[in-house]
Order: sequence, then C-alpha cells, then structure tokens
Amino acid sequence: MKIVVLTGAGVSAESGLATFRDAGGIWARYRIEDVATPDAYARNPAKVLDFYTQRRVQLRDPAIDANDTHRALARLAASGTHEVLLVTQNVDDLHERGGSEDVLHMHGELFKTRCLACDALFDDRDDLTLQRACAACGASGRLRPHVVWFGEMPLELDRVYDALTDSDLFVSIGTSGNVYPAADFVRTARSAGARTLELNLEPSEGASLFHDARYGPASNLVPAWVDEILA
Repeated sequence: MKIVVLTGAGVSAESGLATFRDAGGIWARYRIEDVATPDAYARNPAKVLDFYTQRRVQLRDPAIDANDTHRALARLAASGTHEVLLVTQNVDDLHERGGSEDVLHMHGELFKTRCLACDALFDDRDDLTLQRACAACGASGRLRPHVVWFGEMPLELDRVYDALTDSDLFVSIGTSGNVYPAADFVRTARSAGARTLELNLEPSEGASLFHDARYGPASNLVPAWVDEILA
C-alpha cells in the first residue's frame, strides 16, 4: 500500500515545542509580519535572525526529544511493508531523531542555513547573527534560516502532489488544517481515489473531508494505528 503521511505542529507540541497558538510560546511574543516574511528580513534582519536563534535554542534544549509519534512513524517506514512518504510542516528535526531517514520538510529545516550571496545550504545548529560569515563564500550579513516564510513557496510540492495522486491512503496527523497548500492535500488524495484518515487532538478545519478520524493525543493514536497497519 502507498501511504502519504502529513504531520503538523501538534506532533512537535507533544515533545514540548511551542506552536503558533501556544499562549506563552515564542510566537506569542511576535507578530508573524515582523519575523516570518521576506519583507521582515529586508526591514530588520537582526530581529528575524534573533527570533530564529531563539527557536534553535529551544530545539537544542536536551529536554526536547522525539516522542512516540515520531518513533511509530519511523517504525512504519522501516518495516518495508508499505511504501511511505512522510511529509512534515514542521521545521524541527524530531522525525529524524525518532529514526525516520527520508523526511520531506515542506517548510524547510531550522537546523539548516542558507546564504543569500552564494545560495549555499548547510547544516547549522549555531546562533544566527548579522556578524556571521558564510562558510562557503565568506560573505557576512547574508545568512538566513532555511525555513519557508509566509509568502514563499513550500518545498518539493511536485513530489508531494505526485505521491498524493498515486496514494492508497493519506493520513493527516496533528495539524489544524488551516495552512495552505497542506490543508488541501486531503482533497487531492481523496479525489484521486485514496482513503483518508485524520489523527488529531480535535477535529481540524477540514475534518469533514476525511473518510475516517480518531481524536486524542497523537502519541497515543499513532502507535496504535501503526500497529494495526503492520498487523
């Protein structure tokens, strides 16, 4: 069976990472327009870099680690029983920490940095500052986090849509269903003939589009679902 799995912020939240909607989280102290758009970076790059440095600091915290959802999805892919494409809206590396080897990060990766001077892309867990020079070309003040900002196109959408239209099952886990284009993946998969399943803490905005749904903590639902699939 060909399975496409989409994960969202709810999966990372169970590992302790703040989401957009957390009342006391990092995002609650900033406006999206000030830290997560190309215009924001052009206006005040130091502020944007400081914001993403704070997110890196949080992700570097030893208390933050993969949870049972990450590990269960890695187990599903590693079983070889089904053809699985794991797509995540999350920019953290918790799927990889949980054992997944092929993760499509459609919104980029927080622990990668891109140089606007030479377009180099490299792994990077360090703080982001205007003073840092690019390791590839030496230019200073031209680094940005490798994340997709609002107004930019998500990554590898062709690969995602090809998989959706060829899938037998689409599973959405821990996502609110209000960020496009990911919110429309269920329509694409369903119209192509796939079965659709939502595993979420509560019904998403697109809940009515799914054939089946289960609600509760992902770290409870997902391992149980993986056990069923592998059985």
